[in-house]
Amino acid sequence: MVIDATPMTPLIRTATAILFAVSVATSHALDFQGVSDKVIEITPEASSGLKSVYVLRDATGATVSYPSPTARWSTFGAAGGAYAEPIESSTSASASSITLGKGDCGIIVEDAGRQHCYWIVDYSDHEFELDAVQPIDGEYACDNVMLHISGKADAIRYYSINGRELILDREISVSYPTLVYDEESARYIQADHQASLPFFSASSHVPAPLCDTHFSVSGDRFLKVWGDEQSATSGEYRAVAVDAHTHAEQTDRDVENEQNPGTPGLGGSAPCEVTFSADVTDAAVHHEWQMSRTPEFDILENSYNETTFSYTFTENGTLYVRFTAANADGTCTYTGETYEVGIGESKLVCPNAFTPFTSPGVNDEWRVSYQSIIDFKCDIFNRWGSKIITLTHPSQGWDGTHGGKKVGSGVYYYVIRARGADGKDYNLSGDINIIGSRERSSSVPPSE
Repeated sequence: MVIDATPMTPLIRTATAILFAVSVATSHALDFQGVSDKVIEITPEASSGLKSVYVLRDATGATVSYPSPTARWSTFGAAGGAYAEPIESSTSASASSITLGKGDCGIIVEDAGRQHCYWIVDYSDHEFELDAVQPIDGEYACDNVMLHISGKADAIRYYSINGRELILDREISVSYPTLVYDEESARYIQADHQASLPFFSASSHVPAPLCDTHFSVSGDRFLKVWGDEQSATSGEYRAVAVDAHTHAEQTDRDVENEQNPGTPGLGGSAPCEVTFSADVTDAAVHHEWQMSRTPEFDILENSYNETTFSYTFTENGTLYVRFTAANADGTCTYTGETYEVGIGESKLVCPNAFTPFTSPGVNDEWRVSYQSIIDFKCDIFNRWGSKIITLTHPSQGWDGTHGGKKVGSGVYYYVIRARGADGKDYNLSGDINIIGSRERSSSVPPSE
């Protein structure tokens, strides 16, 4: 930037010269005259050593004032404050000032032994122009879309007091509809996505949309303040990126005599039914649920092309289940989380006594205790070998009645044939003692 003032003797360029004290008092702001549009003040990162960055639409001929008639001024460029050069200023009873030329520059104002550092951006050297925007299909289209933006929006660079290059974000807005997953409604809904670009580049990328869409670009932040924001919208873009949201829900069984192995997650005692479902985005035209014995899915046990299916797990061990999806030509794919379904080993334990009539609600049914039993048959006989009841599921019990009447106390017998999820066969038989019945045991076999 050219300063319309006569240069004075340069400051001593020593290492300590870059260690400037930066005031934070609000009274140390600069004041500008001779500008037609609002001066935009931006607070830079603290490590820059700058109190403010000022953006002027056209800095040429603008007057900068500081509220102290004894202030001394100097200017610096990309090399930093160690290479600042003093400049002559004009004074009045309450302020001192300089006149700016064209271009960007750093300003140091020294007053009362303290130095206050600023950067001036001449926006006329960084004009924003926006003609058109066009998305480009390419190798990044599954994750990001490259936008070809016709126009001009260079990186606005400024420099810290130590000469470190920084970029002033233009906040160029890129907006477009996409899909987001809504947990409350358990589905994908359309929503606007907002992205921001600090400047135009040959590879401006934004996250890939999940539905067919249009990209709208507008900017920049400075023209927006000045009321001259520009915008452009692309033609229709056909989505290729895919995404999905998966669920797994196990059917609960409230059975008192079924034991659970206590493993976390899905599974437990077989048979175990789990419903798997997936919500997918628009471009996901191919989808598959996969099941494998290994977490690498190198060999598939089963696969299902539906987005929702239910499966009953009847074998001991762990099965891994995941969902995959792809777009029409298979260039973009999705692989969901892996669900582990663990089925415990089988167990079958038979009690030898119960009290069906003396303590209601306590031990008043004879039931086996079991885990992962997938096939079951139990016949119960009286002492003469007459069948009292047949149970076809391990959750069923006998309440000590036959033909709607209470049986007498005494010894009865069970014969069980069952099979576990681990392939184990159970051939069990034993006594059942009914204790405390008010009925006497009959001395003759009951009639059939």
